[in-house]
Amino acid sequence: MTDDDLIAAARAAAERAYAPYSRFPVGAALRFAGGAVVTGTNVENASYGLSLCAETVAVARALGQGLRGGLEAVAVTGPRMGEGDAPITPCGRCRQVLNELAQLGGTDPDILCVGPAEVRRVKLSALLPHAFGPADLV
Repeated sequence: MTDDDLIAAARAAAERAYAPYSRFPVGAALRFAGGAVVTGTNVENASYGLSLCAETVAVARALGQGLRGGLEAVAVTGPRMGEGDAPITPCGRCRQVLNELAQLGGTDPDILCVGPAEVRRVKLSALLPHAFGPADLV
């Protein structure tokens, strides 16, 4: 699966988002070394604190399918609301959740931050330097 295919999977996931309150549909797609691709979409709740981000949903689905290593790349897409067309990036919580999955396999995946006119590629370690993870609990 190419990066363009991964981005397309994230965009397709965003179309299925449940975002009635923010009207900010986000989609995420995770690509693993073995070829598996797992998607997620944000799921909002009237009790805002119970809402789930697309990346967190995708990670939970991947773990539920037994995927524990080999995370190569993540594409995240959503609308840009505000000034400019800069790509969106995972929130802090999602960076930590992605880091947990990446550390299980010893990877530093590419994060493809997708905007309307630009795709920004950045390593997870650059988004979350000095991350806390499973290795810190030994």
